[in-house]
Amino acid sequence: MKIKAKVVDQEGLDRILTRISHEILEKNKGSKNLVLIGMRTRGEFLARRLCAKIKAIDNTEIPLGVLDVTLYRDDFRTRIKQPEVSVSDITFDINEKDVIVVDDVLYTGRTVRSALNALMDFGRPSTIQLCILVDRGHRELPIRADYVGKNIPTSLNEEIKVRMTEIDDEDSIYLIEVDNQK
Repeated sequence: MKIKAKVVDQEGLDRILTRISHEILEKNKGSKNLVLIGMRTRGEFLARRLCAKIKAIDNTEIPLGVLDVTLYRDDFRTRIKQPEVSVSDITFDINEKDVIVVDDVLYTGRTVRSALNALMDFGRPSTIQLCILVDRGHRELPIRADYVGKNIPTSLNEEIKVRMTEIDDEDSIYLIEVDNQK
């Protein structure tokens, strides 16, 4: 792996999350019926930050949950190594709620499809909206985000690496070159 570019720094990430928070409140006419569900791992931290920003803007605490989609992935049984399974943490009712699913990078759309399947085990939301920090393209499924922090088109030998202080000691987004010859 080789770093090609640092696309977003700490201040840039904070600005992106502030903008997305305002977009969420505008589209939903406030925070009244909202719940945020962050996808493990970085989506969880992004959702926590969005909740804090929405509270600062709208003076309302909205429910926050965490979703692990490992067992819902369509490649679960075809992977060579044993996947790490975490626990989803959604302790509130999502029926008839406007659920915003938060993740760091949107690529093929398969992880989001897994999230949609997993959410249905928790109830029937009024709407499900998708909030993505980075959309890198190359979709395999007809999935698009409602809120996008940054569009960063990539080639097939490039990846996006989101780093967050909660687990990486840094807030940044990198464009990485990878060797796909295995």
